[in-house]
Amino acid sequence: MDEDLVFKALADATRRHLLDQLYTRDGRTLTELEQDLDMTRFGVMKHLKVLEEAGLVVTRRSGREKLHFLNAVPIQLIHERWIDKYDVLGAERLHALTDLKSALESTMSTQTDTATTTVLVNRIWIKADTATVWKAITSPEWNARYGYKSPSTFELTPGGSFSTRPSADMVASGVPADQVILDGEVLEVVEGSRLVLTWRTLWDDEARAEGFTRLTYEIEERGPGVTQLTLIHDVTGAPRTASLISGDLPQFGGGWPQILSDLKTLLETGTSLEA
Repeated sequence: MDEDLVFKALADATRRHLLDQLYTRDGRTLTELEQDLDMTRFGVMKHLKVLEEAGLVVTRRSGREKLHFLNAVPIQLIHERWIDKYDVLGAERLHALTDLKSALESTMSTQTDTATTTVLVNRIWIKADTATVWKAITSPEWNARYGYKSPSTFELTPGGSFSTRPSADMVASGVPADQVILDGEVLEVVEGSRLVLTWRTLWDDEARAEGFTRLTYEIEERGPGVTQLTLIHDVTGAPRTASLISGDLPQFGGGWPQILSDLKTLLETGTSLEA
């Protein structure tokens, strides 16, 4: 991630407005985004291109339409680098960060609410090869080292099972070590590049009652030793689950943006954010 591109993108009021629109309702077309802006369609496209280059907007095709999604991961990384790090400073030195902090905190959710679909999309670039990223996602030894540090086991074949056990901290607090806190079924596997599964939270009764959602990992090489990881979580009909995984409920952590930024940090530095 190029921090300069993120700061440049956030510095423009029109681009912040576009992010606000996507925060309110994600997955919009260009036509929808330009409706309340007093500028040409080409002008809106230029602003969206800046946001895409900064990684703050991800586009995906749906039939003939091109949909735009807010990507919270770069915002999470900026927050960790430039805000959390300085939270011990006095109010005078923090004043210059106040507006940025407010802007970042107002765009921490990437949720699409329409009559039929709710999709969360997050994307991150990692200085690691695709095989390493694949292993970090699918290996319990690796995924116990970042995010919520809960080991996940995958049977990497269509119809195979997926389950997650409590982290060491959860076990220390009294949660049985063999208790399953997430479960699902593997639907599609393309070794090293694509993993699709059903996904259900078991540790929150309200989310558990919503049933299974659909989670997709897409892994692509973006140059020597650089991997683009896109995570698409279809949480249609599961508002509680959407709130949990998007980080809208801080008492439960930062959701996918936090997990993915922690994964990036671990693979690039050898140490997770909370090591």
